[in-house]
Amino acid sequence: MAEHHAPGADARPAGGTGPLHGLLIADFSRILAGPYATMLLADLGAEVIKVEGPGGDDTRTWMPPTRDGVSTYYLGINRNKRSIALDLKDPDDLDVARRLADRADVMIENFRPGGLRRFGLDYDSVAARNAKIIYASISGFGTGAGAAYPGYDLMVQAVSGLMSLTGDPDGSPYRAGISVFDVMSGLHASIGILAALHHRDTTGTGQHVEVNLLSSALSGLVNHSSGYVAGGVVPFRMGNAHPSLFPYEPLPVADGELIVIAGNDGQFRKLCEVLGVPELVDDPRFGRNQDRTANREALRPLLVEQLRKRTRDEWFDELLAAGVPCAPINTIDGGVALAQRLGLDPVVSVGDGDTAVPGIRHPITLSQTPARYDTPPPALDEHGEEIRAWLKS
Repeated sequence: MAEHHAPGADARPAGGTGPLHGLLIADFSRILAGPYATMLLADLGAEVIKVEGPGGDDTRTWMPPTRDGVSTYYLGINRNKRSIALDLKDPDDLDVARRLADRADVMIENFRPGGLRRFGLDYDSVAARNAKIIYASISGFGTGAGAAYPGYDLMVQAVSGLMSLTGDPDGSPYRAGISVFDVMSGLHASIGILAALHHRDTTGTGQHVEVNLLSSALSGLVNHSSGYVAGGVVPFRMGNAHPSLFPYEPLPVADGELIVIAGNDGQFRKLCEVLGVPELVDDPRFGRNQDRTANREALRPLLVEQLRKRTRDEWFDELLAAGVPCAPINTIDGGVALAQRLGLDPVVSVGDGDTAVPGIRHPITLSQTPARYDTPPPALDEHGEEIRAWLKS
């Protein structure tokens, strides 16, 4: 992979280059899906230049919460990047944008389909000048009949069917607690970019990578979408219950609720042994998973009767020790604390000294080329002068 010597690359600390060192990404995306994808790639060593409009990425204004007056939403998905502010309607700024696209290994954007054509920054225009470009586009609903639809995660949660699966059976549909399909689309875009880079390394040819939130959603609905297209079954809201497993949900204990899982018959046997009701395994209603699922209303009170005798922490330790999956229902602080206790070191310091910003560790551990946490998310146009000078060289 040829190195483009992006601005400031020589200042990167020794040992922090990463497996994607030398890869230059022109990031024309904003909000969540694209910036999340490029942050993951930047953590792995890619040089990411974040191109923002004069007003900056929308997430800079999405607050509270904040840290030192900066949106934590923005901070969470933009580390290890450099920022340049460009007004594409300004001829000089547009020239800078084109120069950047022409030098990049990868360009990523999430404008409405066709929106960059008038600037000469669409795939065909950029590829005509930079034949090896990997050009990634993220949209809400593809480039066909849905091209004009705005790509908001909540819209996709609604139309994909996810909200119809979330919430109490007799209640209203609910959105997921995060923008799950934005995140999923960012992951899919990252996979597509890496696949296209491998193809380019073997053939010398770039290509257009396209991801849309609705397709990511239908793929990510996995067993539910498969149940419909392969089995003709339209799933429905079951609260915290699982359509194909029992137990696989929160169950009452002495001081609240505990997630209890029997993913197979062996785990159910262990659960019954720990609870002191081994005879349930020999009951023909409960012996096999499909039987337990069909007779969940008869089985649930028998399990709850035993579970209510002890606290969630007591059961958590004892059930896990026996090989039965279970979990307390934590808030975010509890999740971070558990990861810390397990030695996963979930919180990293991004940057050095007084400007360092806490962040969540990159989810992938590489034994030879670990992720880097060199620079905190940039201020708007923080590197604009430096990047412009480099592009003129």
